[in-house]
This record gives sequence, C-alpha cells and structure tokens, in this order.
Amino acid sequence: MTVPLLALDGVRKSFAQRRGGAAVQAVAGVSLNLAAGETLGLVGETGCGKSTLARLALRLLEPSGGRILFDGQDITTAGPAALLAIRRRMQAVFQDPLASLNPRMRIADILAEPFRVHRTTPRGGAAARIAELLAFVGLEGIDTRRLPAQFSGGQLQRIAIARALALEPALIVADEPTSALDPSVQAQIVNLLLHVQRARGIAYLLISHDLEVVGHVADRIAVMYLGVIVELAPTGHLLREAWHPYAQALLSAAPTLAARRDRSWQRILLGGDLPNPADAPSGCRFHPRCPIAREACRREVPELRPVGSQGRYVACHLAPAETAVLGAAIGRGRRGGARMQAREGTT
Repeated sequence: MTVPLLALDGVRKSFAQRRGGAAVQAVAGVSLNLAAGETLGLVGETGCGKSTLARLALRLLEPSGGRILFDGQDITTAGPAALLAIRRRMQAVFQDPLASLNPRMRIADILAEPFRVHRTTPRGGAAARIAELLAFVGLEGIDTRRLPAQFSGGQLQRIAIARALALEPALIVADEPTSALDPSVQAQIVNLLLHVQRARGIAYLLISHDLEVVGHVADRIAVMYLGVIVELAPTGHLLREAWHPYAQALLSAAPTLAARRDRSWQRILLGGDLPNPADAPSGCRFHPRCPIAREACRREVPELRPVGSQGRYVACHLAPAETAVLGAAIGRGRRGGARMQAREGTT
C-alpha cells in the first residue's frame, strides 16, 4: 500500500483562554491523507479551524492530541533538529505576502535565506538559483535589490512561491494564497500554482473559503465545520452533489459553481452564527443550525464514514436521500454561470 505524503490521524488542538474558562477546541480530531502530487482543498467558514489545521500539518503549532506523519515518519513529537530536516520538504505560502516577507530585507536576501538556514549551496550558486526561481514564477529580470514594499501584491505572492520552491519541497501548504489579491491577479496565481505542480510534482494542501478557486485546483475537497471534517469527496462529485447539509449550504453560497449542475439551484440560508468552539454543541456540531436535524443528531457524534464507492466520506446520521431534500426546502438562490471549470472526480 502506498504511504501518504501527509497523514493526519485524529489531530486535535485546544487553546487555553487568557481569563480562564473552557479551552477553545479549534481542531477536534481530524484525520486526513494527502498523496504525493495531489491537491487537497480544505474549505469552510471563517473560524472553523482551517488555518489552525494548516499550521498543525507543518508542525508550526504543537498538537494537543493525535499524530502527524510526513512520508511515513511520525513528526508529532519531533525535536528542532529533526523538524529542520523535514521542513526542507514541506513549505508554506500564506495569505498576505507583504506580511509573510520581511519588510526590511531585500528580495535577494529573502530568497537566499532558505539556503542559509539549511546550510546548503545550490548547484551553480545561490545567485543563479534565485534567478532560476524568479524566471520560473514569471519575474525574470526584476531588481532583487528592492524591498517588498516596492512590489505589487501579485508580484509579492510570486516571490513567496519562489521562496517556497527554493529547497524543492514535496509539499506546500497554501493558506488562502489568493484572497488578498485582485480577481485578475488571483487567476494568475492559481494558474501559476497549477504550473508549479505539473512541472515539479508538488502536493498542495490548499486552504480557502473560495470554492471557485478550490474547485479549479483541487483533486479532492474536505469540508470543515467547527473543528471537524463533515464531508470529503473528489472535487467533481462534491461540486455536483454535496451530501452533508453544511456542505450543501456552503456550495449554494457559490452559485456560479452550483449552476454547473442545476441552473435552478436554490440558496440555502442557515440560521444563527458559528457556535463558540469553547462551548461546542453536543452530538453533531452542526445540529443547532441544521433544519433537518433529528434527535440522534443532538445526542450522538457522527463518524466520518465512507458512503458509496466514489471515495466520499460523510459525517452525518442521515442518509443521502434524506439530506437531498434540504436544497429544495430552503430559500431561493441566485443564478449564474461558472467562471472556472472544476476538475472532475474519477468514478
């Protein structure tokens, strides 16, 4: 059996509150696998735990429980020396490139920093490698003596991607890599990420609230709600027909994608706000906002279980036939055509 490049096994993360009280459980037992060269999209509302999970995957945060394995090696409790060696193969691209790049360092020094930290000299020297990286991300010939503030947001994100590629990683965790950019620049960065993957075979864990971007890039999508995964499926299958009530509501909020399946798609309006993770609901965490919740939903925690034969997993007590009525039961939605074509899941 092929060993996943990244495996999260029951990973949990709790944060103590400054003034006492119950701990905030940001990630509550997430298990996910990511194969070499694959893109796994992670979507959900703001505050659902996506960015915390991304930092746990990179061991930038210490997990409160569970295991993190990279290429078969358990890195859950790895020390600084072991992590330094591992991080040559796992890198990150963050949401705001201006915030993630040192504003006082020149671009040449920013791109040379990975070689200094890991005490390695690339073939041909650092200067030649930096020029190669910049040309690869479409910034050939820029003045690397300039500071980050002298570049546009799109250029800075390309520089951040070049820095992430410097040590030839196997995995890049991209946390909202396009949300701080203008729409036209977003498309350029998405295409660059796809180009990088085709050329280098890199795997992505792509964190986003933008289903359109994730649908264009990801092979599979995991839907996260209040610290747990509620649905995991090949991208094409999920975008055509989500089965978990929360995933259905999330998809209906992006009608340009939903319209690919049915131009009469209705918007599902959920009541209430995301619950406080320090006081998570009993049973299914979504049940206070789910209009078709049953008594079992209030009492029992649903397991993320395989449903069907298409690689889909759903954490819901209700059968797909029961959740299918939700789309027709609530609200009226907007209509529109898709601007990006999602990858089709295999059957």
